[in-house]
Amino acid sequence: MPPIPEDPLDVLARVVREHRTDLVGVARREGLRPEDALDCVHDAYCTFFELAVRRTLPSDRAEHAPFLTGIVVNTARNKRRRHHLARHHEAIDAVPRGSDLPSTETQLALAEDCVRLRACMSKLCETHRTVVMMRLLEERAGEDVATALGLTRGHIDVVLHRAKAALRVCMMEGDADVSEPPTRTSR
Repeated sequence: MPPIPEDPLDVLARVVREHRTDLVGVARREGLRPEDALDCVHDAYCTFFELAVRRTLPSDRAEHAPFLTGIVVNTARNKRRRHHLARHHEAIDAVPRGSDLPSTETQLALAEDCVRLRACMSKLCETHRTVVMMRLLEERAGEDVATALGLTRGHIDVVLHRAKAALRVCMMEGDADVSEPPTRTSR
């Protein structure tokens, strides 16, 4: 005599009791927020129940957990993908009032300063440019820069001082030539 098939609601109730925490963890590991993970597991249970009603579930009970896990993973990935595609995008000019973001004029001024600094950096000689990059941008120690370039620490300090002075002049004057560092004036 063939075994009596289990009632689909009983199958679902057993799976829910045994695996609900693990399945929510699977959805969370797929990158969903807690409430989205619960929704995902609920959707997976609905799919699982529909398959149980149609009697298309694996016949072995031990296969139910991995089967349901696969459903949760696919559902979570679909939710994450759809959420990303459906995310509301604000217009570029839609900056909330009273926000801490700098104004458009301030951002333009900063961008112009970056362009000016890049132009000034390109006018420096190779040694000055390398020292500025290593000391100021990479924040490397003076001894490390000296060793890397085969120069003394004192020489690195002098080069950095002169490069900074040349950059300062170039940034203030705009079109100043920085191929030669500024000379000292007597006081």
